[in-house]
Amino acid sequence: MSSRETSSDAFAVRFEQLFQQAYLRFHRRDAPRSGLAGASRAVLQHLAMTGPLTVGEAALHLRRAQSVVSEIVSHLESDGLLAREHDPADRRRTLVWLTPAGFAALDDDRRVLSPALVSAAARHVDDERLDRLLDDLGALLAADDHARPPHETHPLHETHPMHETHPMHETPPTHKIPPMHEEHH
Repeated sequence: MSSRETSSDAFAVRFEQLFQQAYLRFHRRDAPRSGLAGASRAVLQHLAMTGPLTVGEAALHLRRAQSVVSEIVSHLESDGLLAREHDPADRRRTLVWLTPAGFAALDDDRRVLSPALVSAAARHVDDERLDRLLDDLGALLAADDHARPPHETHPLHETHPMHETHPMHETPPTHKIPPMHEEHH
């Protein structure tokens, strides 16, 4: 075993120990993990990955009866998480798509850690060190991307191009961490 492998193995053990502690200290305690029912979450997640679809297309993709998906879509629409719009390519078709509130609900549903708890701890660490921590964690994730075969991607990296360009979604969701020194409004 090379010294690099030994060093990597030691890093992995220590990282796992620290990750466990970070998770135990900062996991969400504010409310149940999700206000979304399983079927609602599935519809929102599927649309977020595929882009706008008709109710019939969504039903086929989800392998559910169209009436069931239609009922879920109506409920999500009444909650302001989905909206219906005419297909620009065929005005006879009506597409369903996530609203900004729908993307926010999905982002909140995916959130494992409490931003408030992390922020409270971060206030006691200098900005330079916080920036370095984010850079280093980003480097570890980038190394994981490069270590995977080209055909294998991580599910969080799979996005649909319509996220960036669809008019119903003016502010695309982002999983990027903003720089520490910018003001956010």
